[in-house]
Amino acid sequence: MSHFRFSKHWRAGGLLCALLLVGLGGEASYAAKKPLRAPVVRKANPEEQLSDIYRELAQHNLREAQQKADALVAAYPNFRLGHLVRGDILLMHTRAVTALGDAAPQGAEGKLADLRREAAVRMQAEPGRPSPALLPRALLQMRKDQKHALIVDAKHSRLYLYENRNDQIRLLSDFYVSQGKLGINKLKEGDMRTPVGVYYIIGHLPGVKLPDMYGKGALPLDYPNDWDKVQGRSGSGIWVHGTPPETFSRPPLSTDGCVVVSNDDLNTLTRTVEIGKTPILIGDQVEFVSKEQMERDLRVASALVETWRRDVENRDEAGLRALYSPRFKSAADEDVSAWLDKNRFLPGAKKISVTVTEPSYFRQPSQEEVIVSNFTQQIVVGKFRHAVRKKQYWAKEGKNWKIVAESNV
Repeated sequence: MSHFRFSKHWRAGGLLCALLLVGLGGEASYAAKKPLRAPVVRKANPEEQLSDIYRELAQHNLREAQQKADALVAAYPNFRLGHLVRGDILLMHTRAVTALGDAAPQGAEGKLADLRREAAVRMQAEPGRPSPALLPRALLQMRKDQKHALIVDAKHSRLYLYENRNDQIRLLSDFYVSQGKLGINKLKEGDMRTPVGVYYIIGHLPGVKLPDMYGKGALPLDYPNDWDKVQGRSGSGIWVHGTPPETFSRPPLSTDGCVVVSNDDLNTLTRTVEIGKTPILIGDQVEFVSKEQMERDLRVASALVETWRRDVENRDEAGLRALYSPRFKSAADEDVSAWLDKNRFLPGAKKISVTVTEPSYFRQPSQEEVIVSNFTQQIVVGKFRHAVRKKQYWAKEGKNWKIVAESNV
C-alpha cells in the first residue's frame, strides 16, 4: 500500500464515530463534562492507547480523548489509523459526525476503506481475547524444548504468542496482522492467499539484507509442508515479516500471501522464536476450549499414534495398512505400499520393540480436521537399534482418522 499522508486541513470523521454511534445510540455530538485532567503517563502499545481513547469517548471525555490521540500520533507518527481517529475527534469539536469520512478529500475513498477495515479488526481485539481459563485447542501437546508457539487467527487478523513452561501453555501477547489479498487457503504460486496449516519458523532474514517492503526483517515458514504437497498445493516464500519504514501497519487483506506485522511486533517475535523449533499454526477456525476438552483431544491424538506403534511392533500388516488413507502420499510421491515397504525393519526378525518418545500434537485450526503428530520412533531388534524423528498427518475421513501423509525428519 502506498504511503498516505493526512492533510493538516483534513479533519475526517471515520469508523470510530460510527461504532460509537452504534454503542451510544445517537449522533456523535460530545462536550467535555469534566475538568480536563492529565492522562497517566505510561508506556503502551498502540492498541492499548486506542482502547483508552475509546473509553474516554464512551464517557464523553472529548478533550481527554483528544489529548490521548495527540500522544498516540506523536509516539507513532506513521500509524495512519491513529491519525484517522485523531481526525474524528477534532471534527467532533465542531459538529456532530453522522457519516464515515464525510470530510475526506476527493479520491481518498479507497485508502479510507482500508483504514476502516483495520479499525474494525483492531476494535475486536480486546473483547475477543480468550479467557485465561481457556486454552488454544490447536496446541494439544508441545515438546518440552518447544518454548513458544504462534497461532494466526486469519478470521480476526490476529496472531497469538504462547509460552510453554513446565508443560503449561499460557498466552504471552497477541498482535494485529495482515494477510493475503484474497484471504486464506493457498493453493498455488501467485494466488495472493495465505496458507492454512501447521508450519515451523525455519529462518531469520535481517531487514538490512531485504528490500524496504519487508521492514525490520522476515521469518520464513516451511510452506508447503507434506500435507500441502499431498494436496497438490504449490508456491513458496511465505514469511512473517515487517512493514516499510513509513508504514506502521497494513490493511487486513493486503499481502501476496505472507503474514505481516508491525516492525515493533516483528522485533518481539524475532527475539522470541527459535529457528526450527517454534511452530506457527494458521487457520480460520481458532478455538479456545476448557482444559477438559484439551485433555480429551489429546487422548484421541495420542491413542492414534499408540495404535500405529502397536501395529508396527506386532508386525500387523493388515492393521497397519488400515490406518493409512487410500489417498496417502509420501513427500517422495510414494503410495502406501511403497512407503510401508521402505520403512519395514529386518522383516525376518521374530521380535522387535518399538517405542515413541518426545511427542508433540497439533490440531490444524481450520474446517479441515487434521492432527499433526511429531515423535521419535525407536526400534530395537536384538542388538540393532534405530531411531528416527517422524511426522504424521492424520485427517478425519468420515468417522475415522487416517494417515494421509508421513515423513522421516
